[in-house]
Amino acid sequence: MRIASPSLPELHAFVAAARLGSFHKAADTLCVTPGAVSRAVARIENDLGCALFSRHARGCSLTASGQKYLAEVAPALDALESAAMHTKEALVSLELKLSVTPTLASHWLIRRLPDFQQRHPQVRLLFSPYRAGNFPQLASQGATLCGGDGQWPTGLEAVYVVGRQIVPVCRPEALRGPQAIQQPQDLLHRPLLFHALHPHTWHHWFETLGCWPATGDGGLRLTPAASFDQVSQLLEAAVSGMGVALVQRCLVDDYLASGKLVVALPQMIENERGYYFCYPEVLRRAPAIVALREWLITQGAASTV
Repeated sequence: MRIASPSLPELHAFVAAARLGSFHKAADTLCVTPGAVSRAVARIENDLGCALFSRHARGCSLTASGQKYLAEVAPALDALESAAMHTKEALVSLELKLSVTPTLASHWLIRRLPDFQQRHPQVRLLFSPYRAGNFPQLASQGATLCGGDGQWPTGLEAVYVVGRQIVPVCRPEALRGPQAIQQPQDLLHRPLLFHALHPHTWHHWFETLGCWPATGDGGLRLTPAASFDQVSQLLEAAVSGMGVALVQRCLVDDYLASGKLVVALPQMIENERGYYFCYPEVLRRAPAIVALREWLITQGAASTV
């Protein structure tokens, strides 16, 4: 079938010239030369067999045929432009700026992202630097995956994802031999590795399991063999044999799979802190937020042992 209508560049040239009354102004708007506009209009006139413009020194004006043609083609051209803009806006709405606490990104999130991309290819995650506690960074399209206790500033919505379960981990050798770790009390006589930012985690673990060392006053007194401010340092210290580390279960999959570390005891307790997906309340129904939120909740549930 032979196409009778002009090409889109020709139609754009005609409509721009008709609306602006000048080939030169149309050329500036379309980022082409005046000659290109003139030639495009001439091709349309040749195809239609009629003059669309009266050309004069100060510009151009539509003929009666040109006015009729403009009334018919301009709405269609505007509809095409509108469709293109709406499609682009829809794609932009599926972009999401996301900041993630480095520990969770390295030990849990990144290896799972291919699954998210496969399930939601239309969503584009734009990762931005993570700054702890900097909630104003959550702009109109922003979200964060961060650690906390569920208490967030007004205007933010937070959904728990993973990280409340904590377990003691150590080298496999610690579970063998006459001094093998067999029960929680055995850890009272082992070097313990502390997280510098959360020094009471070990106390919480022992207290929850009903273990108190004999201190004379019934209190719980633990002395760290070493203290680190990053989970990755805690894990490497445990691998090197410096002691037993107490960490969030979701962060040790690689170490357990490789055999570098083992779970020292099956007793796993709930910690008050975890990782939450946080975003402005006004974005709770944004397509990218909904897709990522549902996926994160599913992944978090699958990570719970």
